[in-house]
Amino acid sequence: MHDEPIDPFNGDPADPASGLHDDPGDDAPLDALTDVERQDVLEDLADLEIYQALLAPVGVRGLVIECEDCREPHYFDWDLLRGNLRHLLSSGRPRVHEPAYDPDPDHYVTWEYARGYADGVHDTLTDGNDEEPDREESTGS
Repeated sequence: MHDEPIDPFNGDPADPASGLHDDPGDDAPLDALTDVERQDVLEDLADLEIYQALLAPVGVRGLVIECEDCREPHYFDWDLLRGNLRHLLSSGRPRVHEPAYDPDPDHYVTWEYARGYADGVHDTLTDGNDEEPDREESTGS
């Protein structure tokens, strides 16, 4: 006994609704990522680890991305975004996205902000290391 109505077009190649759904069981070939796309996703995953390590301790919960399809911001926590990127690597397709339920925009930053923050931290640490030997050289002379 079925709880839902039986599809009268089930298995019919002329099913008028066949193009309206994407059945995960379909044997449709996957769109493999190009080598360049794959490398970009791997770099995004590596960057994401750095961004989370730097920004999570100051209260940032994840990243906000402007959706190209719906032109609305989508808020992703660190784990969800990481999972989406890994899914893209394994399947060659992005996951279906949904806007987060009532996110607090103050807890999310853009990729660009996160990249700039990481670059600033890197530059500060690098500048500090470069200046110390110069000081030692100038005091040693």
